[in-house]
Amino acid sequence: MFWFAVIGVVVIGWIVLVTLFTPAIDYHVRERVPTGTADFLRMLRAYCQTTVHGGNRVEVFTNGPSFYPAMIAAIRQAQRTVNIECYIFHPGKVADEFIDALIDRAKNGVTVSLVADAIGSMWLFGKPVDKLRAAGCRVNTYQTIKWYSLARLNNRTHRELYIIDGRSAFIGGAGVADWWAHEHKGRPYWRDTMVRVDGPAVSSIQGVFAENWLECCGEILTGDSYFPPIDVEGDSTAFLVKSSPSDRATTVRVVFQTLVEGSRHTLRINTPYFLPDKQLRRAFCRAARRGVDIQIILPGSTTDQRWVRLASRRIYGSLLKAGVRLFEYRPAMMHCKMLIADGEWSVIGTTNLDNRSFEHNDEVNMVTLDRDLTTRLCEDFEQDLKVCEEITLSAWQSRPLWEKALNPFVWILERQQ
Repeated sequence: MFWFAVIGVVVIGWIVLVTLFTPAIDYHVRERVPTGTADFLRMLRAYCQTTVHGGNRVEVFTNGPSFYPAMIAAIRQAQRTVNIECYIFHPGKVADEFIDALIDRAKNGVTVSLVADAIGSMWLFGKPVDKLRAAGCRVNTYQTIKWYSLARLNNRTHRELYIIDGRSAFIGGAGVADWWAHEHKGRPYWRDTMVRVDGPAVSSIQGVFAENWLECCGEILTGDSYFPPIDVEGDSTAFLVKSSPSDRATTVRVVFQTLVEGSRHTLRINTPYFLPDKQLRRAFCRAARRGVDIQIILPGSTTDQRWVRLASRRIYGSLLKAGVRLFEYRPAMMHCKMLIADGEWSVIGTTNLDNRSFEHNDEVNMVTLDRDLTTRLCEDFEQDLKVCEEITLSAWQSRPLWEKALNPFVWILERQQ
């Protein structure tokens, strides 16, 4: 037992050292490619090695009381397959509704498959999973903690995907938990956004799920139950950007860097965890100094990660001096993950503006070129601004002394989080 303990300490120490002290990649561009050009789309498609799908319909659902009923209704209408991948699937009223819908479909001959992260969904495993499996649902755990996989302990699936019959999908920042749906432990429900996608892009979303399902159990999903022919449903052009830590230079990091560098007029961003590395902060500052109107909505004092918020506030200064406008959301936890560039491009998915998303997690985002969609998302952004407090440079410089005193200690989260 002694030597097992020693080996465990050595392995965990090695993981911490590698995580915290691996040098950051110096992302930068030699030539800025503006977002409004054909070159920009061609460049992104090549970098992401993805298929650009035209003919999609994208519907926005704002907050849990809106998106959960739509998601559960879609599951209950499934005829062949339901595939779900999530970081958080937490027991409660919302989870019970999902479980009941999944069991109903499984008992009616629908193949139900669920991938849940071993850490993010740890409380699901036990009676809830037993109930699902007893009804015929297939449940797999992503990155179960094993002695031989400790080196990958920091790699979680942060993807939140819900795919019905291979034809419709929901993607965004929300898992399955009560705190997205109603007041929870005396706090209001979290602010978040999910979108429903119908059209050819769903095949790529299904492919992302299939990747993690394969890793979990070795099964290659095949056939038209999973990959049916899909008709044109709307006018949105979209493509999927998936990332994983197999390569530190993740494609999603490239997408965010190039959208910031290529922006011409406006950037609108919602993010719950804001710890951009030095290179991305410099890109924000360059964009602001060339006249781009940058507005970023972040969590206020109502946050689920107080230490991360403190680390985030530590880096406000250089951004504010360059003209980036920062707003803290007051009513509830801000968990929406969204970037809108120049009223044309939108990125919706699971990636936070922090190192954990860029280098450690499996993430997925949908990049869309659609003015109607960005108009709709900007309407939500404007509503959010009404209940935010703008952080000015003078206010930031006058923050409490205790907060300033913590700065030397919270910087470590910039590489870990």
